This record gives sequence, C-alpha cells and structure tokens, in this order.
Amino acid sequence: MRASDQAYTALRLEIVEGTLAAGTVLAEVEQSTRLGVSRTPLREALSRLVADGLVASHSGRGLVVTDTSIERITELFEVRQALEEQAARLAARRRDPAVFVQLQREFATVSVDDIAGYYSLVARLDAAIDEATGNAFLVSTLDGVRTHVARIRRLAKDNPERLLQSVGEHLMIVDAIVDGSESLAAHAVQLHLYRSLKNILGSLQKEAA
Repeated sequence: MRASDQAYTALRLEIVEGTLAAGTVLAEVEQSTRLGVSRTPLREALSRLVADGLVASHSGRGLVVTDTSIERITELFEVRQALEEQAARLAARRRDPAVFVQLQREFATVSVDDIAGYYSLVARLDAAIDEATGNAFLVSTLDGVRTHVARIRRLAKDNPERLLQSVGEHLMIVDAIVDGSESLAAHAVQLHLYRSLKNILGSLQKEAA
C-alpha cells in the first residue's frame, strides 16, 4: 500500500470511529510523525479527506475535522435516499436470487444482541446490492455517502428497539429484491431511511438538551 493510501485509510477510519473528533486540527508535522509517513503523502491523504467532506480548511487553524450538524445530516440523507432507492431498484432487476435468498435467511434469524454481527450483515447486504446494480458510478458515489453515514451512526446511541425495527426493514428490502419487485424495494428503502433519520436526529437532539 502506498504511503498516501496508508495515511488516508488510517485518518478516515479514525474520523469515522470518532477517535478524531469534529474540530480536531490535523497539523501536517504532527500527523506525519504519528502515522510514520512523510509530509508529501500526508498532504495527498488530506486532500482526499477534504474531497470526501471529512476535513475542511478553517481560517487561522489549518485543516480540521468537519462537524456533523443536524443540517448536514438532513442533506446527507436527501442524497442517500436518491442513491439507495435507485440501487435497490437496479438490484431487484439484475440480482442473482440465490445471493439474496441467503441474506434473507440470515436477516430472519439475526440477533440484535450481537450488534457487531448485525452491522456486518448490513454491510454484506450493501455489498450484494452494489454488486447487483452493475453500475460502478453509482457504487462509487454511494461509497462516499456511506462513509458519512457510518460516522453519524457512531454519534447516535444504539437503541435496541430501533435495531429490532431496523432488522425488519432490512428484511423487507431483501424480500422485495428476492421477488424482483423494483417499486417495493425502493419503497422499503425509503421507509428504512425515513425511520433511520428520525432516530438519529432524535438521539442527537436528546443529547443536546
């Protein structure tokens, strides 16, 4: 792996997981020393993070980790809904039924007590949908959006009731794709994202109160 890719991957993961909190200044000398790379590949990595929207220039402070305001979250979900609905439609049209039948079985038996296992299954569903779309441009754009979604998910507390509800919503998406119903797949995605956004905003507003 190139040094710039190594630095980018490490910093992106730390931002998504919250190790590098919003407002953290990413000074070149400090970060290049910490990550064990020279300043040139670090600059390349930081430029990619700026393009991702995870880092921005702040007057008088240099590059800082961006904030995740309620306004930004709402805007993100507007974009996410359009992309995820189209991906679900294409997946329902072009899918390999056997792939989604297997996911269907797993969502029917998954336990929300194993949060890591549940999120891993969701990631596998995303990957299966991406593969089924057959559209590299759509998948590339979705990847950037999902980076921000993963970051936001870390900020909202995992609510057992919401997780259980989410399992049912994902199962609806998989059911529609298995059946090859484009309209139902898109509708199931719309319902899931509506409830997800409502839960995230509610959680953040409760913390701020």
